[in-house]
Amino acid sequence: MRRLIFILVLLPQLLLGQAGDRINVKEAIDIGGIRQWISINGTKATNPVLLFLHGGPGNSAMSYAEKFTDQLQKHFVVVMWDQRESGKTAELNPSEKALTVDLLENDAIEVINYLRKRFSQDKIFVMGHSWGGFLALKVAADHSELLKACLAVSPMVNQLESERLSLQWMIDNAKQQYNQQALKELQSVHVPFENGEQLYFHRSWLVKMAGRKSPSKSFVETWATKWLDVFNEGSAINFFTAAPQIKCPVYFFVGRKDYQTHFKITEDYYKVLKAPAKALYWFENSGHNLTTTEPDRLQEVIIREILPKAD
Repeated sequence: MRRLIFILVLLPQLLLGQAGDRINVKEAIDIGGIRQWISINGTKATNPVLLFLHGGPGNSAMSYAEKFTDQLQKHFVVVMWDQRESGKTAELNPSEKALTVDLLENDAIEVINYLRKRFSQDKIFVMGHSWGGFLALKVAADHSELLKACLAVSPMVNQLESERLSLQWMIDNAKQQYNQQALKELQSVHVPFENGEQLYFHRSWLVKMAGRKSPSKSFVETWATKWLDVFNEGSAINFFTAAPQIKCPVYFFVGRKDYQTHFKITEDYYKVLKAPAKALYWFENSGHNLTTTEPDRLQEVIIREILPKAD
């Protein structure tokens, strides 16, 4: 009996891993009244915690996270999280509440506090891509006391203006190329997007003009049925006015060819943002998805330039 009790007491520590031991945990935790899925990977439980917020909204990054976190795991406890109605969390249980920015931000804060307690760390790093970058900035603006730093990768900063700039850029391109189909479809788009078809026309031509394959119309319209309202709500938040100051370090990672979360808007926000420390890192060979196009450089910058500043 004593041996059994000892094993049960020790089991959580074994799952987390001791200093020098690999941490590899996948589990559901209670967040926001439902079960939400996380994975934890690293080499030491005492390393700084880095929580990654995926984009979309709704686009779990769990399946390809190793591609842009394999080196980070040597220096951080890297936590991936499937937000509500995303990935494994959606498989486990539906959200009983309507999807809103406040709800998803509150979930993020609850996950952060869970990790702070679990790893006995006063503050953690939060990193987010696209929609996740927006969510990371929102948390940093509202609860900077919880964060060592906010790492915003291709973030939504003033997304309505970003969509307008990209739409005009595409219309100009269509006119120059005498592409009547593109011109007709793009001229039917309104910002904010009114339906999934408008979103499809915008995103389809954006990727086609970048030389990539377009998503299917059915996929985009199905996504819009669930996510368009909360996406538009987040897009309407302009960090230039909503968060001119953030009281923790903020680091931006921006693809020079990113027209989805327009690089110029992120650059302009970086210039005016007041923060205890800040930097903007350009990725010359990337558009929006620099986590997959330049993952090695992304990790190298974080490890060599950002992590030492947090010590």
